[in-house]
Amino acid sequence: MATKKTSSSSSKSTKSSSSSSSSKKTVWGLNKISFWTIVAVTFLYALSLILSACGINMKVVSALQGVATAIMIIIVAVLAWRYVRPKQMVWKVLYVICLLIVIAGIIVPLVI
Repeated sequence: MATKKTSSSSSKSTKSSSSSSSSKKTVWGLNKISFWTIVAVTFLYALSLILSACGINMKVVSALQGVATAIMIIIVAVLAWRYVRPKQMVWKVLYVICLLIVIAGIIVPLVI
């Protein structure tokens, strides 16, 4: 009987350690994605600064800045959806409303 209790407790500890290690992998993946996104966006913003200082066409510079901003918004939107997905409907509605306002805040100044 003692061996059964020991084996069941060891299987519980194995399950808890495997679940914690899988959550660590997920967090590391998000951290890694965030870091490389910042690196890519930094490169785009630095390139737009250099082109702006050299007097290159402002449309090219603003296009590069727009691409950098779009990359950041897409990454943040995906990560935010992962957070909101298991939550109640109110959170999902708030997510959609916020995302629409952000998109409008980017597009409307470009059109006007």
